[in-house]
Amino acid sequence: MARAAVEMIGVPYSWGGGGVRGPGFGIGKGARTWGFDCSGLAEYAWARAGAAIGTTTHEQWRSGVRVPKEHVQPGDLVFYDSNPKSRGPEHVGIALDTARIVHAPHTGEVVRIEALERRTLMGVVRPTGRATDPTRG
Repeated sequence: MARAAVEMIGVPYSWGGGGVRGPGFGIGKGARTWGFDCSGLAEYAWARAGAAIGTTTHEQWRSGVRVPKEHVQPGDLVFYDSNPKSRGPEHVGIALDTARIVHAPHTGEVVRIEALERRTLMGVVRPTGRATDPTRG
């Protein structure tokens, strides 16, 4: 999972963009940009590994079991909630290790690697139905 996301480093952020088939044109403010939003990148990476996790951060938040941050493994989904007025999560990244994620951050940026730890960290989910073939994704 993580490898598939890392291969997309440098692809532009596109609100509503991307999915199981890879980058794509987004919707609304992402309609003219070919790329990924955060959940589209996560969906793509997991699809490459043979698992369906849903399209939105809310679906992905419910796609598996919660694990303590201290037990994060590569490929786990790391969620952030930066808007206290709405029930989160608003953002998802894919763990590379215990300290880093790969994610599509926001409009005007590109898929990149950043620190996992941030004050808006909501939790970590290990999707069920992980691919059993370690050579995939």
